[in-house]
Amino acid sequence: MFLAVFGSSSASAQAMPDKLPLLSGESMSSADWAGKVVLYVNVASKCGFTPQYDGLQKLWTEKKDQGLVIVGVPCNQFGSQEPGKQAEISSFCRINYGVDFPLLDKQDVNGSDRSELYSYLLKGKTPVLWNFEKVLVGRDGKVIDRFRSVTAPDSGKLIKAIDKALAASAS
Repeated sequence: MFLAVFGSSSASAQAMPDKLPLLSGESMSSADWAGKVVLYVNVASKCGFTPQYDGLQKLWTEKKDQGLVIVGVPCNQFGSQEPGKQAEISSFCRINYGVDFPLLDKQDVNGSDRSELYSYLLKGKTPVLWNFEKVLVGRDGKVIDRFRSVTAPDSGKLIKAIDKALAASAS
């Protein structure tokens, strides 16, 4: 079932892309997260919500051994609040917030240049409104829920959804 959801290498909003570009310039296989709960967050370094990096790192530290993966997705579409290059973004996140969860390469989450990843995550949904929106994907690779920017990483609603997804099997 997982392979059916994560699909082939064809560019399609129906399937998770096979390869995800990392901020380091390398790429990874989306299959590496098979059976994991993944929280995708479009992030930016110069946003009022940027301090959420602290909470995201805390979530990652506390729940990664239970199967949670936090994935930061830098995006410069909202107020040009992520203007940096790969090395600048990586350094900013590491030095200021101790981020060690995966960071993808900068990409568009809306519009005609929307990335293949966000085409999959937002299929049939409204566009992302601002930085630090969160999309929760279950162990089966299906989108469970979406949380707007104002939902902090330590909010009861988000924690409850994550814990429920972690308790579910990947079938």
